[in-house]
Parts: sequence; structure tokens; C-alpha cells
Amino acid sequence: MHSTMLMWVFAGLTVALTALIVGMFYVLTLSRALLKCSPQLRTMRPELVWLLLIPVVNLVWQFFVVMALSASLGNEFRARGMANAPQEPGKQVGLAMCLCSIAGFIPVVRVMAGLAGLAGFVLWMVYWVKIAEFSRMLNASEEMWFPMGGAPPGGMMPRV
Repeated sequence: MHSTMLMWVFAGLTVALTALIVGMFYVLTLSRALLKCSPQLRTMRPELVWLLLIPVVNLVWQFFVVMALSASLGNEFRARGMANAPQEPGKQVGLAMCLCSIAGFIPVVRVMAGLAGLAGFVLWMVYWVKIAEFSRMLNASEEMWFPMGGAPPGGMMPRV
């Protein structure tokens, strides 16, 4: 009996540590995307994204992060004259992710909560990939304007 309990404790700690590491890479992706936006165009400081690692707080904070990241990326895309970029990058999938993750904790109907939680997990992965894609778009735009790796004075990209 004692060894079974130790096995469950070890398994739980392994899952928690894995979730923390994956969460840190996720938050790092979001933070780096914000850092690629000019400070004047950001609607949130990049370090505030790390509040997503606080359990329970993250359920509410994720809405603020999705909205701020969408606005900041949209501002940056417009400032760089990227006409093909979305107006509110990641906002729809991000809000859907937030709503599903919240619904996953509502125990009204267990099956529905489970499906909402699963949908939230899938949307979380999609959102993560989308933000990484938008971040790469900013890299490509920067390389187009400054092929030698130089940056404009003040970090602002020229308007087209």
C-alpha cells in the first residue's frame, strides 16, 4: 500500500513539473511576441504575461493577455504596413480557448465540462502555434526592412 501511494505521488509530481515546463515555454512564446512589438504600440508589458503561471489567477488573466496581445500585434502589423496581416491576430481562437478552459471547470454536466476542457486544450495548442506564427511574421518583416540586422532608432519600424 505504501509503495502504491509513493508511486502516485511521484506520478503527480512528474505531471505537475511537466505542465510547469510546458507552461513556461508557452508563456515565453507570448512574452517574446510582445517584445517584438514596439514599446509605444504594446498594450501590455511583456513581463505581465508570466502571471499566467499562477494557478486560478490564470483563468481570468488569460482573457487580458489574449486581448492585449491581439491589440499589440495588430498595432505592430499596421505600423509596419503589413497589409496581409490580420487586424486582431489570434483574438478569436484565443477567446474561444479562454471560454472553453473556463467551461471545463463548470461541473454542471460532467461530459460537457470534459468536452469543453478538451476543446480548450486543443484551442490552447492552436493559439500557441498562431502566436508563434505571428512572431515569425514580425521577424520576416524586420529582416525585410533591415537585412543586416540593424534596428531603426527607437526600435520603431518605418511606416509605409
